[in-house]
Amino acid sequence: MKQWRVDDVMTSDVVSVREDTPYRDVVDLLIGRRISAVPVVNRVGQVIGVVSEADLLHKVEANGSPPRVFGSLRGHARRVKADGRTAGDLMTAPAVTVPPSLSIAAAARRMRDEHVKRLPVVDQENRPVGIVTRTDLLKVHLRSDAQIRRDVVERVVDLILGVDASTVQVTTADGVVTLRGKLRLRSTVDTLLRLSRQVPGVVSIIDDLWYDIDDRMGTGSTIGAPFGVA
Repeated sequence: MKQWRVDDVMTSDVVSVREDTPYRDVVDLLIGRRISAVPVVNRVGQVIGVVSEADLLHKVEANGSPPRVFGSLRGHARRVKADGRTAGDLMTAPAVTVPPSLSIAAAARRMRDEHVKRLPVVDQENRPVGIVTRTDLLKVHLRSDAQIRRDVVERVVDLILGVDASTVQVTTADGVVTLRGKLRLRSTVDTLLRLSRQVPGVVSIIDDLWYDIDDRMGTGSTIGAPFGVA
């Protein structure tokens, strides 16, 4: 079953700036391209940082304000950026990057852990090949209910589990997949639920599956037992 990767949803038409790109040119680029951030590359084209709107706004915040002493490292960093003239002065570094082959689930976790809103996508030489944002990662949930149901039936029930499709009824509404039916083993039910959750676009699973034998604990037969709601 194909898992969606960063290169399935990223923007490939990525634009970057050099370390010595002037502040005004960075502003013009963001406004002209209607983007909120841009990767910064060194002389050989490798990503070394990211300049975002937040980085640029430090200068706007400082304009007209009286000089003040920044008593913290964060305050000092804001002052440095407020005084910055080039992308190299303004950027947040090092850049948090990802390869194009990374799963979108892993990319989402990376954004959360690093507290960033976008990730430059780089090749093996750390050169930019795209950029992926939080909005891009949500594209997986634009898949239609028909596409999601087809993946569950054909790629999980039929192909992976080898279960007769007539044994399990699969319905999908607004990304919520309902599984109904009766299988022989509880372990098969476990696997069906786990793999169905991994189908791209699935919002949640409603479990209306039953089993004949609980083979997980070796406790023997539990005839007609419901497995519960996932």
